[in-house]
Amino acid sequence: MPEPRPPFRAEHIGSLPRPDALMDARERFAAGTIDKAELTRIEDAAIRDCVAMQERVGIGAVTDGEFRKRGWREFLYDRCDGFGPETVERGFPITMFDGRKLGMVREPVATKRLTRREPLSAADYDFLKTVTDRPKKANLPTPSVAHFFTGDTVLGVYKDREEFIGDIVRILREEVADIASRGCTYLQMDEVPLAVICDPENMTVVRQRGDDPDRLIDLYIEAINGAIRDRPATMTVGVHMCRGNAGHGMASGGYEPIAERMFNRLNVDGFFLEYDTPRAGDFSPLRHLPKPKKAILGLVSSKLPELESVDSLRRRVDEAAQYVDSDQLGLSPQCGFASIPSRVRPMGVDVVERKLARVVETAQRIWG
Repeated sequence: MPEPRPPFRAEHIGSLPRPDALMDARERFAAGTIDKAELTRIEDAAIRDCVAMQERVGIGAVTDGEFRKRGWREFLYDRCDGFGPETVERGFPITMFDGRKLGMVREPVATKRLTRREPLSAADYDFLKTVTDRPKKANLPTPSVAHFFTGDTVLGVYKDREEFIGDIVRILREEVADIASRGCTYLQMDEVPLAVICDPENMTVVRQRGDDPDRLIDLYIEAINGAIRDRPATMTVGVHMCRGNAGHGMASGGYEPIAERMFNRLNVDGFFLEYDTPRAGDFSPLRHLPKPKKAILGLVSSKLPELESVDSLRRRVDEAAQYVDSDQLGLSPQCGFASIPSRVRPMGVDVVERKLARVVETAQRIWG
């Protein structure tokens, strides 16, 4: 029987904790004590191990854990020309569970016209397809992630935001064509701004800097569609709506302010939606999801080590099914387990494996 078309009933978002051996190797490479070939050898070994783990639990689509990337979107800056070194401080701090707010990070300014110097994820996919026969998923950031957090202060040499985002759209369109040519049929686009802007407080921040939130929502939806405009019919695309992978993230409130536009106007096949805490809002925005698009419910925490029960997850899926056909739903963690490489991890790889196994077990109990 052929594999069903993704998104699958049991998914994960993509990133996995980097093992200490890989973290050590990156530090030694940065210090010049090992060469690129040795770093690649260690990366390859780490990816084989993380792929084997995903195969053991039977997750729907396997990733390389994003082990070759500096971060979920940082590789966009690393592998393109034109970003930085000038930077500006961004808004929207992350609120931790204890109420602390994480310090602001800095965003690179465009100091010349942006170009794609090398593949962003496509070359990484080449190795992944040699180590597993399971369905495989690649990850890319959306165009908005280079603009939203600071607004137009990152434009640099560009005359306006449309020109700036237009070049990022072009870069991502080139990347989608490249990765498709290497056999990739499943792509996830990681989108934070549209989810963050839902928060009324964040809308106020956007207005105070002189922007119109509704105009930004429309601009960012059009940018995602532009980036995937030429993808082949054989490629499935899902969008991960993320508020930040620490504590409560950068936003509170549900998806209602963007749901109708997001679900109906984004030309994608599915949505990965964060629903790990009450701050994510209720499931009522799902009433706008048209068939046959799917919503993968991020009900399993990638921030807290406690293992969710099958019964609690089933209850939440039943709640969601009051607003949308159960056949359009799936299950996943709310975010990746390691959006950036770090030795400070909320849980070990053993806990990650148990959580992914629980996702698979629950999906089988619900959908068979």
